Amino acid sequence: MNNSLCIKMMGIMLCMSLSMQAQTNETIEKGPYEANWESLKQWKCPEWFRDAKFGIWAHWGPQCQAEDGDWYARGMYYEDHWQYKHHVERFGSPNDFGLKELCNAWKAEQWNPEELVRLYKSVGAQFFFTLGQHHDNFDLWNSTYQEWNSVNVGPRRDIVKEWAAACKKYDLPLGVSIHGAHTWTWLEPAQKFDGNLTKEDGYKPNADGTEKWWKGLDPQELYAQRHEHSTGWEKPGSIHSQWDWGNGASQPSEAFKMKLQNRVLQLINDYDPQMLYFDDTVLPFYGCDDQIGQNILAHYYNHSANQHGGQAQVVPMGKILNDEQKQLMLWDVERGIPDRAQPLPWQTCTCIGQWHYDQGVYQQNRYKSAATVVRMLVDVVSKNGCLLLSIPIRGNGSIDEKEVAVLNGIKAWMDVNKESIVGTRPWKTFGEGPLAEAANPLNAQGFNEGFKYSSDDIRFNEKNGTLYATLMGWPDANKTIIKSLASLSPYYSGTPSNVKLLGYGPVAYSLEADGLHVTLPADRPGGNIAPVLVINF
Repeated sequence: MNNSLCIKMMGIMLCMSLSMQAQTNETIEKGPYEANWESLKQWKCPEWFRDAKFGIWAHWGPQCQAEDGDWYARGMYYEDHWQYKHHVERFGSPNDFGLKELCNAWKAEQWNPEELVRLYKSVGAQFFFTLGQHHDNFDLWNSTYQEWNSVNVGPRRDIVKEWAAACKKYDLPLGVSIHGAHTWTWLEPAQKFDGNLTKEDGYKPNADGTEKWWKGLDPQELYAQRHEHSTGWEKPGSIHSQWDWGNGASQPSEAFKMKLQNRVLQLINDYDPQMLYFDDTVLPFYGCDDQIGQNILAHYYNHSANQHGGQAQVVPMGKILNDEQKQLMLWDVERGIPDRAQPLPWQTCTCIGQWHYDQGVYQQNRYKSAATVVRMLVDVVSKNGCLLLSIPIRGNGSIDEKEVAVLNGIKAWMDVNKESIVGTRPWKTFGEGPLAEAANPLNAQGFNEGFKYSSDDIRFNEKNGTLYATLMGWPDANKTIIKSLASLSPYYSGTPSNVKLLGYGPVAYSLEADGLHVTLPADRPGGNIAPVLVINF
């Protein structure tokens, strides 16, 4: 072959190689949004989400197989941690039964997504979330870019697709939560055990001569641990100081970052989730590579805008946002509530127990009560927020009878009072009473829940000119005074034309100098949780 022909062939091969490389990455969809902060600020929270107010989350994946609490796939690798001790007692050493075996053991044999979504819809949920992948890096959909997924390993089912089908049947918008950016540091304790295994190790026979079940799969696609360990921490919880990739955190490789971007873009393209939750400071890899998050948001917004006349009708959620970032995505507060109303829509995410199912919480009766959840919901909505509530699911895909009891209690209240929640907007003030006047600052991304509401705490919102005043408990002697409606109050709105109690009807009232005096009936519709007064002027 002469030199010119050789050079030409090499050029063709190089072009083919570059073309194949280009095809390995998902293309960022073009549209009105560009992958930069300024362009992304065009986004506005869609009205459908502002109306929704209440969603339920299935924070469920292979870590629930152990039914031993949150962050199990990390705690199981710490030799002085209670989860490690439980793991060894039940499964053996993580050297022999590590995360990959836990994923394979998870079969979800009793999971019925349609039955669960139907239940959640009946309780009053206006949208539904599924886990997409946790920090364990295991994708719960037929993932093009992650071979460790629920179709290839474990349940052998497309979890996201089946949840999506159930949501479509019951007309609930679908959300998917993404947590995988932190796998890089979060699974570092596995390096002492099975975290450094490679694909080649899978071809080595077991001690008895049989083949490994994971032969052909690459453990590093799951663990991502062939890298230098982070510095400056030794305990399970100390990783929080490195959540934004500082303080000695090992920096993720370009391949790892691009793999996550591709996974999320493929998820958007194939499943059309109307919401995405990112368990990150702002967005994946914010602090070490801001571009990945901007790429994902631009693609997400354009993918939706191109289907909806140029308007993105989707809602992404991130944590610890500054005021500018709250303009381009929804602020999520984990297990907490701001102590004041917010100018822009936001969300609280919380759980009635542990994020991952925990037998200890069940046995010790430590679930949040229906009353606690309802009062949180009312408080959140009064402050321009939305509540996303996780109901832990057992490894087998079912929920327990104590959780059903909590859901039934929420349903009893919502059946009577849902109109005071769904479709409402903030009033002149979010509330009055002891807690409305107290300071209760957030801790990092949230973590200030546990308010002790009383009947003196009242929360407000409105819809179409109608004011809803919710008492956070039934008052003594069935009498209350709403001070915000006093003639000298800055929120005075005139003399009411009528006052009703939801689930009951008109009640006696009088407008006095110190506020609106209302007498409630002895009957307590909607349970003994939070009576809602409907006031028209």
